[in-house]
Amino acid sequence: MVNKKYIRLVILMVVLVALGAGWYGYQAWKEHVAAQSRQISYTAFMERVNKGNIVRVRLAGDLITARAKDGSSYQLLLPAGAELASAMLAKRIDFGAEPAASGVKWLELGIILVVACGVLLILRRYSGYGRSKARLVSGADSDTGFKDVAGAEEAKQELQETVDFLRDPERFTLLGGKMPTGVLLVGPPGTGKTLLARAVAGEAGVPFFSISGSEFVEMYVGVGASRVRDLFARGKKAAPCILFIDEIDAVGRKRDGASGGASDERDQTLNQLLVEMDGFAVNSGIVVLAATNRPEVLDPALLRSGRFDRQVVVGSPDIKGREEILKVHVRNVPLSPEVDLSVIARGTPGFSGADLANVVNEAAILAARSRKDLVEMYDFDCAKDKVLMGAEKKSMVLSEESKLATAYHEAGHVLIAKLVPGCDPVHKVSIIPRGRALGVTVQIPTEDIYSYTKEMLDGHLKVLMGGRAAEELIFKTTTTGAGNDLARATDTARKMVCDWGMSTAFGPVAFGNHDSVAAGNPGHPRNFSEHTALEIDSEIRAIVTGSYAEVRTLLLTHMEALKRLTEELVSRETLDAAEIDAILEPVFQRPAHAA
Repeated sequence: MVNKKYIRLVILMVVLVALGAGWYGYQAWKEHVAAQSRQISYTAFMERVNKGNIVRVRLAGDLITARAKDGSSYQLLLPAGAELASAMLAKRIDFGAEPAASGVKWLELGIILVVACGVLLILRRYSGYGRSKARLVSGADSDTGFKDVAGAEEAKQELQETVDFLRDPERFTLLGGKMPTGVLLVGPPGTGKTLLARAVAGEAGVPFFSISGSEFVEMYVGVGASRVRDLFARGKKAAPCILFIDEIDAVGRKRDGASGGASDERDQTLNQLLVEMDGFAVNSGIVVLAATNRPEVLDPALLRSGRFDRQVVVGSPDIKGREEILKVHVRNVPLSPEVDLSVIARGTPGFSGADLANVVNEAAILAARSRKDLVEMYDFDCAKDKVLMGAEKKSMVLSEESKLATAYHEAGHVLIAKLVPGCDPVHKVSIIPRGRALGVTVQIPTEDIYSYTKEMLDGHLKVLMGGRAAEELIFKTTTTGAGNDLARATDTARKMVCDWGMSTAFGPVAFGNHDSVAAGNPGHPRNFSEHTALEIDSEIRAIVTGSYAEVRTLLLTHMEALKRLTEELVSRETLDAAEIDAILEPVFQRPAHAA
């Protein structure tokens, strides 16, 4: 298809050049014939001059153009050495010189051809401007299947029916069943939504059109709708097939009219998408798969039955799913016999499939950098820390004062995590700068957590406050290092009050309409009064400052443990869970709830 377009363009340009050259050649030939009929010799010209028959003479290079009294004109070439000017002046003939005109017509031809080529290129570009940018992968070329997807068994079971529909639609239509028009994959980033869509196409052996939602919308109104029409037209020609729209929230956002004319293009594109999905024939053989991590912002008309009939949730994998994902990603990685994927899976709660793939890749890179033949468990530990905490900035040298302040800050986090019930165990603490942080404390839960109790959130707040409180107690001042901790603590406290009903002052009441704000309508009015807003702010402040006061008391009570932990942290720079326990055990008896 692309080659044919280029061939047509080249042929058109060649024809244009040939026509232009032919026309200019014809004009030049006509002028030449006319000039030949008027040409005279230099001797005849001088005779006419001497007789007084010539009234005007112009010289252009070696070409003489003369006009007689009767209006006729003549052309001739000036012989070498001939004195023309003196003869003309003697006879008082109007005489002058003009620039040579050679090549002017070819210059004009070149300009016209350049302009014509530019117009052709612009027309060619905009002739495809309304066409879909979807990439096509044929079913025969797709080597991705459900075997390549791990940790999402429920999602695969839901999508297996779609595969069966595409493979053998008659088996379902004979019983009155209809092929699902659309399937929406919902889940956090990195959980494998795109991979699942490719696996469905690979399992069914049908063509797979892939496009991002942002590729529909352009600055020109109507282009997005045209691309939607073109995408579905291509799909109907290739049916049965799968149309996959990644990040559909870019084009399927709720229509609220708050953006004025700026939303015209997006609204037209969405309207066209709704029309196309609702206009399928029953057995058209097209299934629309779409992925988003923000289903709450999608237009309700897009989610209704008949368009996206099913919503498949693709969540973060559990411990078994993480182990299966690791097995998929280490297929081509030579592992040391000591590597235990179940241990790695147990130590990576909350990791998505993309995170686990990154861990495996980083481990392989670390092993290759050390010129090892096999990837060892140590490499996986370092890779996990890099993903969790960021890359070390070993070239960044801190002063002794900054290093000590950072050590007390991180030691405050660690000590509070050990003393307060409900806190996640500390995995590692480091004062080596990583990313934008001068130090980092990493807590990893012992199991997958799907909901949080008030006690767990209170403990989380206290751990966040531990760094600032330690700095203030030791140095009698505070630094900017606690900025991120305070922001996270305030956000958690706000959600406890406004979303989760964990405030003693308000009880089980939720405030705010977050769906409207998320949908891009910041002008949506609050559903509570100004007085209530002041009370909410006061309650948030009370929760945060109350946690801070309790943390100060705890650190004052265990000041010896804080200083001992800081000394070891300054000396070693990085401590893991076992080393932290060994340091603190002699200083205080570890409570049973901190185990």
